[in-house]
Amino acid sequence: MGASSGSFMAHKTLTISEEAYNALVKQKKSGDESFTKIILRLTNQHQDNSAQRLIDYLRSNPPSEDFVNRLREVVEEREKIQLRTYRS
Repeated sequence: MGASSGSFMAHKTLTISEEAYNALVKQKKSGDESFTKIILRLTNQHQDNSAQRLIDYLRSNPPSEDFVNRLREVVEEREKIQLRTYRS
């Protein structure tokens, strides 16, 4: 038995539906990105990248026209809000 000096990564076999497989394929950012890297990227739950995760989601699942129109309305309403500044 030969020992390898590199790091050893255990391999696991997962059974997923065809729908889940196709969803993973759509998440690939490049042709050589492995499913392991996709899963790790998508399951990263750090709060500091929530905006990037939202952008990635919207890029991979283009929003409906109704969603875009509603979002536009929300943005327009938020722009009308005047913030108060307090002086000390």
